[in-house]
Amino acid sequence: MKKLLSIALLSSVALTAIGATTNTVDAATTVDSTHVKVESGDTFKSIAAANGVSVSALEQANNKEVGGFDLIFPGETITLPSATSNTASTDTTTQSATTTANTQSANTQVTTDTTNTQTASNTTQTSTSASTGTSQGTFKISFYDPAVLDSNMGYSGVAANLSVFPKGTQLKITLADGTVMYRTVNDTGTFANSNSQQLDVAMPSSSIPSYGVTSATVEIV
Repeated sequence: MKKLLSIALLSSVALTAIGATTNTVDAATTVDSTHVKVESGDTFKSIAAANGVSVSALEQANNKEVGGFDLIFPGETITLPSATSNTASTDTTTQSATTTANTQSANTQVTTDTTNTQTASNTTQTSTSASTGTSQGTFKISFYDPAVLDSNMGYSGVAANLSVFPKGTQLKITLADGTVMYRTVNDTGTFANSNSQQLDVAMPSSSIPSYGVTSATVEIV
C-alpha cells in the first residue's frame, strides 16, 4: 500500500514539473515588424502560429527546406514572410520602373531618329525645289538650224554650257516677247560653250525670228 502511495506521489510531482516547464516556455520575442528572436522551446510551428503565417511560408522566408527538419536555437533571429514579400515586391517594382524607363528612352531615340530623317528629307526636297521650277536667271538667246549644219539633232533641243545645264536637262524658255518654248539640252555650241549665260535654240531657218538674238528667262522643268 505504501509502495502504491509512493508511486502516485512521484507521478503527481512529475506531472506538476512538466506542467510548470510547459507554462514557463516563452514565446519568440518580437525584434521588429518583420523579425522575431527565438526563445527556449520555440519551433517554426509555434512561431508561425503566433504570427499568423504558414510553416511553409516561414521556412521559405528563412531559406529552409519546406517540410524539412527545422533546427533553431534560442537567440536566433527569424525572418517573417512579410519581410521577404516586401523585398520581392520592391525588387519587382524597381525592375518594372527600370524597364519602363529604358523603353521610354528607346522610344525617345526612335522619335529623334525619325525627326532627323524627316528633317534631312525636307532639306533634300527644298534643295531640289530650289533647282527645279525656279528661274535660273536671264540668258542670251540665239537660234540655229541643225539641218543647215548637217546635224540630225532635230528641233526639240537646245545647245547650252554643259557645266550649267547637263545634257538631258529640260528647260522652259520664256523669250522677251512672251513666247514660251520647251527644249531639252542635247548639245553645246561654240557660243554657248564659251558663255555660261547663253543658249542656242534649235529652230528651222524659216521660223527663226528676224531679230536673231534676244533674251529670255529660263527655268528647269
